[in-house]
Amino acid sequence: MTDPSPTVAVLAVAGGGAVGALLRTGLSRAVATERVPAGTLSVNVLGSLALGLLTGLAPTETVRLFVGEGVCGAFTTFSSFSVETVRLAESGHGRRAVGNVVATLVACLSAAAVGYLLVGGT
Repeated sequence: MTDPSPTVAVLAVAGGGAVGALLRTGLSRAVATERVPAGTLSVNVLGSLALGLLTGLAPTETVRLFVGEGVCGAFTTFSSFSVETVRLAESGHGRRAVGNVVATLVACLSAAAVGYLLVGGT
């Protein structure tokens, strides 16, 4: 597998990042609720599934940069997950905060594993 030139690599990540950021904003706003951070959970689970699929497929380096680092990197958001969890805890919703952490870890790890295994990853 040949590595892309530095220019192609940067353009692949930048282009994918623009796509991922737009997708994240649209989806997280569409499923947002006040009780739980459903938008962030949704994008993180879907992004984990997509990255698992991509990893199992072992595409070219340029595709990996565009989809993996660009799209999935901008689509998923650990920082929003962290801040939303802290806000839940600070507002007296400690159980929801713990539930958010557990649900996110279990769902995202499971989604990545399922994606990887679906395309024949070993």
